[in-house]
Amino acid sequence: MLCEVKSYTEFAILGTTRDDAAGECFDKCARVLGYPYPGGVQIDKAAKQGDSTKYALPRPRVAGSELDCSFSGLKTAVINMVHHAEQKHEEIDAPSMAASLQRTVAEILTEKTLLAAKQTGYKTIAMAGGVSANSGLRSSMEAMCKKHGYTLYMPPLSLCGDNAAMIACQGSYNFLAGIRADESLNAYASGTAIGEMIQIN
Repeated sequence: MLCEVKSYTEFAILGTTRDDAAGECFDKCARVLGYPYPGGVQIDKAAKQGDSTKYALPRPRVAGSELDCSFSGLKTAVINMVHHAEQKHEEIDAPSMAASLQRTVAEILTEKTLLAAKQTGYKTIAMAGGVSANSGLRSSMEAMCKKHGYTLYMPPLSLCGDNAAMIACQGSYNFLAGIRADESLNAYASGTAIGEMIQIN
């Protein structure tokens, strides 16, 4: 999710996923490659031992929504390649598939973040959520920000996967801003204050 952050409690969504999020893509691809859950950390670990150029993977685009992402087709491509290899009794180089997948996801997210920054004119970018722990994405974003003169903020790895901490932090800002709800409030997993976000401001 790409968000314009106007204040601690005011966000504007610039781009989002139309299907699988990046983290879901990692998890589902990790499973078919034989890695345990959670898959994101396993993909990251395996990618360090692989060749990120070995497998050519698609870069799905959302027609008419250049800042939106679609990772379902990428996930399906990986799964189909693995199943096709199994049917032919060929061996998939799992670390290289992990590395190719990680590079593709990182480049897609980095390119869309750069486009959003150029369109809005902002110079500060912040990453949050579980996928912000991915070393490939962190390296790709660091290189892009350095090249274009953007300031990049990334949480320490210890804070990237703790959704409870992220929700509590946002809740405290909402409380201080006077944003309250009664007991009729229901869960809403797609709120802009939680989950994986790349913020620009």
